[in-house]
Amino acid sequence: MKTPLEIVQIMLEKDAFSQLLGIEVLQISEGSCQLAMSVSKDLLNGFHIAHGGICYSLADSALAFAANSYGFQCVSIETSISHVKKVVENDCLVATVKELNKTHKTALYEVVVTNQLQEAVAFFKGSVVISSKIW
Repeated sequence: MKTPLEIVQIMLEKDAFSQLLGIEVLQISEGSCQLAMSVSKDLLNGFHIAHGGICYSLADSALAFAANSYGFQCVSIETSISHVKKVVENDCLVATVKELNKTHKTALYEVVVTNQLQEAVAFFKGSVVISSKIW
C-alpha cells in the first residue's frame, strides 16, 4: 500500500485547482494534514478581501488529503464552512485537519484555517465516504 505522502503526490499531480492556488503540503500522515498557501491579488473579490471560496478550497483539499491518506479512495459527502475573520492580500493561510471520527465506511474531519498571525479565519467540517478502492 502507498504511503500518505505518495498518495498526496498522486492526488496533487491531477489536481489542477490546488496547483493553481499554489497549495503546499506542510505535513501529511494518516488522518492528518496541514497545507499552506498565500493569498494573491487574483484571489480577491470586489470588497478587496479573499473570495470565500479560497478558504473553502484550501480546507477542502486538506480534508481530501487527510481522508485519502489511509490508502483507500474517499470523496466528500457533506461539507460546511464558517468564516470568522476576513482574509486579505498577502495573508499566508494554513489549514490544519483533525480527524473527529472514522469508521470503515465514513469519516468526519474538522479543518481550522489560520493566517500568518495564527488567528483562526475559518472553521470547516467535512464528512467523507470511504470506498474499497485502494490507491
